[in-house]
Amino acid sequence: MIVDDRGQVVWFRPLRSESGRVMNFEVQNYRGEPVLTWGETPGEYVIFDSSYREIARLTAANGYNGDHHEFHISPQDTALITIYNAVPRDLSSIGGAKDGVAWQGIVQELDIETGEVLFEWKSLDHVGLDETYVDPREDHYPGVDYFHINSIDVDHDNNLLVSARETSTVYKIDRNTGEVIWRLGGKKSDFEMGPGTRFAYQHDARRLPDGTISIFDNGTLVFDNGLPKAVEESRGIVLGLHHEERSASLVHQYTHPDEMNADAAGNVQRLPNGDLFVGWGRALAVSEFSEEGELLFDLELPPENRTYRAFRFPWSAQPKRPPVAVAERISEHEVRVYASWNGATEVAAWEVLAGPSPGRLEALGSVPRDGFETAMQVQTSDPYVMVRAKQSSGRVLGASKPVKLGS
Repeated sequence: MIVDDRGQVVWFRPLRSESGRVMNFEVQNYRGEPVLTWGETPGEYVIFDSSYREIARLTAANGYNGDHHEFHISPQDTALITIYNAVPRDLSSIGGAKDGVAWQGIVQELDIETGEVLFEWKSLDHVGLDETYVDPREDHYPGVDYFHINSIDVDHDNNLLVSARETSTVYKIDRNTGEVIWRLGGKKSDFEMGPGTRFAYQHDARRLPDGTISIFDNGTLVFDNGLPKAVEESRGIVLGLHHEERSASLVHQYTHPDEMNADAAGNVQRLPNGDLFVGWGRALAVSEFSEEGELLFDLELPPENRTYRAFRFPWSAQPKRPPVAVAERISEHEVRVYASWNGATEVAAWEVLAGPSPGRLEALGSVPRDGFETAMQVQTSDPYVMVRAKQSSGRVLGASKPVKLGS
């Protein structure tokens, strides 16, 4: 779903089934154009253009099922996706069964047009079980979800940044060899973690243009009857990495006045003006902060509508499908008309037309657009009405089909 600055719905797309899931819905660039992207069950990755036309749909390769924690289009117009893969493993070294199962994180880089695998990285080849903070006896997975990959980013040198929740570590991965270049945080950090820099069970590690790294820090967890429960305040953080000294420093941190505790999910997005946009994951809120930390915008979500990540992007679109009108006669000479156009971003006003037949309609006047669906009351005894969507300049963007009124 897309909403505007007032919280009004701009576009929504129902899932194919009530059991379906969509994650990581955002605007990215593909072939130099802004596109909508997301992952949806069952293991598919979708790209829509600015007319809401599907231009690509991908799945994981090499026999794996894709996971929806990440779908990132690289500067090379390739797709970076995450995969969760169960591998038989001796877990006795971390308190599990000798004939147990370890869930590893896999990165696949795919050619979007052909689906060809360009790069594949498996966590068990490079990250040992000893780095996890998960006790197999308390994990909700059969065996142990020791890594839990949840984000991939392309660093300034084209290598990869990978976030692993269950090791509380961000890894820099060589995009050619797969070797770990460095670890940030966790049990084996290559950086001395300065005051306020330690993060836990984090999500969404991103390299920012100024060289800093933003992270959504979920905070330390404890388990209550086998279920995770946050016990430290979640926050958005920006860290500076000092490679010569091999140290990390806290540049900024962003916390909510209500002391949010997100036991899962969440993201932070640096906006072009320096503000920080935060999706609080399971804490069911979305916020925008000034660079100095002032809360500028806050949106609360109902419990039945969890969101994995939330983003703020400019988006201009005109759907291929036409606007829709519904009308009802409320008296002999009065008609109430409802107009909407799912996904249209440039509509400033709605014009109502009426007439004795679909080919003989005349304009009755215009009203400003008022939210996703605009209601208008007009004076007419004619049996047909339609609406036209207009830009602020007066240009007609699209027209509905004529609607025949009941008697």
